[in-house]
Amino acid sequence: MTDSSAPSANEKPPKAPDVKGSVDDHAGVRSPPFLHMRPMPFTDARSRTIDLPHPPRRIVSLVPSQTELLADLGLDDEVVGITRFCVHPEGWKDRKQIVGGTKNVNLHRVRDLVPDLILANLEENTREDVEALDEVAPVYVTDVQDVRGALEMIRTLGALVHRAEQAAELAARIEAGFSNLSPASPLRAAYLIWRAPFMTVGSDTFIHDVMHRAGLVNPFGHRTRYPILSPEELAAASPDVVLLSTEPYPFQEKHIPEIRALLPDAGVCLVDGELFSWYGSRMLKAPAYLTELHQRLCVARSHDTPTLPLARP
Repeated sequence: MTDSSAPSANEKPPKAPDVKGSVDDHAGVRSPPFLHMRPMPFTDARSRTIDLPHPPRRIVSLVPSQTELLADLGLDDEVVGITRFCVHPEGWKDRKQIVGGTKNVNLHRVRDLVPDLILANLEENTREDVEALDEVAPVYVTDVQDVRGALEMIRTLGALVHRAEQAAELAARIEAGFSNLSPASPLRAAYLIWRAPFMTVGSDTFIHDVMHRAGLVNPFGHRTRYPILSPEELAAASPDVVLLSTEPYPFQEKHIPEIRALLPDAGVCLVDGELFSWYGSRMLKAPAYLTELHQRLCVARSHDTPTLPLARP
């Protein structure tokens, strides 16, 4: 999709919504409640502290999963800029300013939006872009490596955008869903995120923790981050099943024969990458999906069915 044009430098920020506040004893008029609040400090994943003097009203989100989270916390007009990979919620890419990709942010376009808060992530965004954006507006950087960290991020982000109550409720629902996961039997599952070369996930990743909770044993859990695998290494791991993620590499059914040639005795399944890797409100859908997926994999294995179609929520 072609990026939408940036607003002119003379464009004024949208008018703030009317809110009820306290009465000024001297002027006898109401003022917004945040004018009487002390700024709350927030320390991000870089150990940098930002102070926001008022609820953010011009947010730029550079993290697709957190963009969806903002929407599910009830924000809309407050979010003025997103990346071209922010595909959720539906319709936002048509209405919001596109500021580039997650790895190649258009800094001038962000600056023209006059943001009062920028959301970034250590893994999703580059250090160079984030440091340049520090000169534009307060940048809050997250780093999520497991489900527990995702719940903490949701609560913190909710407080940051003055949606603490909604965020707490959302986090509680997600936590309850993951707590109810109780897979009957573990399956050794190699999870591939890239092709040519093959890449998988290590123990210090969010995906690894999601797999563990779903009863999927990562044969590469002794490694870290996103290891590159040779075809021989993948075959030597002897997984029960190979999970081909729909992102970041868009695995499709046409890639299954390549895996079958390496691992003729293993099952191969296309899986929804968003439900394994998006650490925001999309996690609400993950437990039910993971439960059904595990059941299908076990049934397929017991019936010696080598290939399953894409499993969607």
